[in-house]
Amino acid sequence: MPTLSNPHQFIIGFILIAIMAITRGHHFASLSHLPSATLALFFLAGLYLSGKWMFGVLLAEAVALDYLAITFGGVSSFCVSPAYALLLPAYGTLYLAGRWYKQHYQFKWTSLFSLSACLIIATAISKVFSSGGFYVFSGRFAEPTLIEFSQRFIKYYPTSLANLAFYIAIAIICHLLVVSLNRTAVKQSGHQS
Repeated sequence: MPTLSNPHQFIIGFILIAIMAITRGHHFASLSHLPSATLALFFLAGLYLSGKWMFGVLLAEAVALDYLAITFGGVSSFCVSPAYALLLPAYGTLYLAGRWYKQHYQFKWTSLFSLSACLIIATAISKVFSSGGFYVFSGRFAEPTLIEFSQRFIKYYPTSLANLAFYIAIAIICHLLVVSLNRTAVKQSGHQS
């Protein structure tokens, strides 16, 4: 995938920040309780933005939104524990998956297979860090076992994957639209020359 210009990267970065603010955990302004776009946003940041700065910005935003929601929004602090630190590798997994896919991207329908495999694997690894970390290190479960975590993983992983797929599908539609409009504009300018 070609590197986008700085203005385009700035616009995409701003959109990603806004979407997280709107969807993260129903804290504030979630539109009719959209599912959290957080995992998808980290993947898309890795895919579209060339600098690593956006990973830090999105991570800081997620922490700030959680802090504000707990402190001022009446949201329970149940999920805040020593395991909260494992969100760093959980989100980092999706970000790195986006970077990996950027190197393997081709504008072909067949690339949807590698995208799907990438997202399935990255989401599973991310879920092990976030949910597994919470299960083992939060202190909320008396005697954590691999069997119980496996059952919880099987129960919650499909929802995480579905939420991510929802936002990635929207991103694919937007991507196809922009590429098609760009190609049309190039053809039209070629005919006018």
